[in-house]
Amino acid sequence: MNTVQLECFLTVAEYLNFSKASEALKLTQPAVTHQIQSLEKELDVKLFRRTSKNVSLTQEGYLFLADAQLILKTAISARERLGNHEHFLPLELGCHNQAELRLLPPVLHDLYEEYPLLRPNIRLIPLPSLMNMLENNQIDAALGLRENRKKSSLYYKELCMARYACICAPRHPLAQHASLTMRQLSAAGNFIACTPRPFPDSFFSVQNHLLSNLPPVNRFLTDNMDSALALVKAQIGYTIYPDIPAARDRDLRYIPITDLPAASFGVYCRPDHDLPVLKRFLALMGESLSLPPLPDAT
Repeated sequence: MNTVQLECFLTVAEYLNFSKASEALKLTQPAVTHQIQSLEKELDVKLFRRTSKNVSLTQEGYLFLADAQLILKTAISARERLGNHEHFLPLELGCHNQAELRLLPPVLHDLYEEYPLLRPNIRLIPLPSLMNMLENNQIDAALGLRENRKKSSLYYKELCMARYACICAPRHPLAQHASLTMRQLSAAGNFIACTPRPFPDSFFSVQNHLLSNLPPVNRFLTDNMDSALALVKAQIGYTIYPDIPAARDRDLRYIPITDLPAASFGVYCRPDHDLPVLKRFLALMGESLSLPPLPDAT
């Protein structure tokens, strides 16, 4: 396996078109095809499904994407580091949605001020595979709600306790409330839920309680929280999620739900989190979420 094979694989996966990939790579199409075929032979799997009309990733191709990105990035980073004789500090971070992503810029700014050789990378992956990547040493830390994971060796640092909130557009009828109860939400029209895969069971049980009390016409199901918030902004309905003030979308309203317990939000990493830059990242994340909350959007 070499970097040319990986670059060809990732470029074809991006364009899903061998002709466009060959133009981007400045290689002939037969050369790109040869690199893909040799990589498939080495891995003993088919990475792409090709027909006369389109190209698509196979299940094995999807699974190999994250590995290929990491291997290529590591190879390029090593080449640059050895060529420049610099000791860069890579930091691979993961988060599930845009709300978690909004927490990182101020922390990474301060961390970079302290470690000028820091080279952070952020993976936005709204799937349980994010935690598997952490366990397999593909990322260094991941933000998320606390999960009761069986047989997990991961270290969890709680950053805050987040109260559940109803999230709606400013013009939604619920936006006029200062607080809400689950009973009120059950009679509030369209509820936009997320599939249970990216979330801990405690969050899904809250969603399921609302769904079970709604007629099918008022139920909307999305693949992830970002999709749910897009429908909320379209004023199709409301959703619920533990509210972290620093992660709020300023275009939406967040109304506390008073009869639900707060959820633990924090950062996961491996037990051997003894690298100075990672320890400092954990400390800065804790300091960041202890600051006064942002005001509600109006």
